[in-house]
Amino acid sequence: MSYVFSDSYGYLQNSSSTTGSAMNIKYKKKYNKIKRIIKDLVFENAALCDQVSQMQEKIIIVKEERRFLLKKLYHLQAVAEADNQLQIHTPKMQTAGLSPPSATSDINSSSKKTSAKKRSTSEILDSLKMNPKVKKSSTMKTKKIVQPIPLDMTGRPVFPIVLGGLTVHSLGEVVSDRPDYHTEDLIFPVGFCSTRVYGSLKDPEKQCVYTCKIMDGGPAPSFEIVADSDLDAPLVGNSANDCHAMLLRHINRAVGIDVVNTKGRGPEFFGFSHPTIQNLIQSSPGTRKCTSYKWSKFEVNRTGEPLVEENDASLSFDALQRSIAFSKSHMVAVIKEEPSDQLLSNSSATLRDLLMS
Repeated sequence: MSYVFSDSYGYLQNSSSTTGSAMNIKYKKKYNKIKRIIKDLVFENAALCDQVSQMQEKIIIVKEERRFLLKKLYHLQAVAEADNQLQIHTPKMQTAGLSPPSATSDINSSSKKTSAKKRSTSEILDSLKMNPKVKKSSTMKTKKIVQPIPLDMTGRPVFPIVLGGLTVHSLGEVVSDRPDYHTEDLIFPVGFCSTRVYGSLKDPEKQCVYTCKIMDGGPAPSFEIVADSDLDAPLVGNSANDCHAMLLRHINRAVGIDVVNTKGRGPEFFGFSHPTIQNLIQSSPGTRKCTSYKWSKFEVNRTGEPLVEENDASLSFDALQRSIAFSKSHMVAVIKEEPSDQLLSNSSATLRDLLMS
């Protein structure tokens, strides 16, 4: 197209196209600049997120160290107070026993006074020797042995936690504003979940996995045991002992004879009374606000030897099988040896005495 032979409209058309291309170049530069700024902001945001996560991990580690130091401090304070009390009482005993008799009194009266002082000193010594032991036994609890468990880089336990036949999947959350969610010895965290291998409700000689949960029941916690073979029939109770007692009654009913003691041991079956789990629950947030709970002292098992496995028929599947086998063999022996008229009257009492002892 030649600009010489074009009319005025052609010049106008050419100038509009050049201005449009210039505007496109200008907007493209702005677009690239904004794109570069957004990319820089994305990288900066990612770097800040990484710094925040690192700081959160450091805060968690510092909190765990602070909790550990507080426990050590409380322990040392208790020991120091006991030592101070012993030191306070000891000088009084010595001064009471070394006070000289008066010079104005005669020999008989002085001998009587010194003998009386010696007797009183010996009595005080005996009483003070007995009192610290009583006080120490009342204040110092026996330490519970804790099994070492794997931890992550932040010091938190790695789930699931396997402790023999017990497997803990979640510790739950400590409820401190309701008094029925803890006692002097135990805490019932909402959301606690564990599983245990035990005899089936329908056939106790077969293994079954039971899921134990602690749920929010309003003013008091709700406890639940569910068998994987019968998910539609959970065992629910107001306490862990009630749930476990119901389970044991179902086991005896399925076998036909009393093979286990139906007195519930719910905290042991659920697992929240296990020293390792109790130590983790005690270290959870909110435990300090549980007014009725008395803190326990734990010690890590550093010997490397495994802890003694449960040998109770109400907790262990293997122990349950031994009890069932013994009961059946004893029943066969009773049927062969005793006459039929004495079988009904003596077999149940004999089995109960042997198994419940």
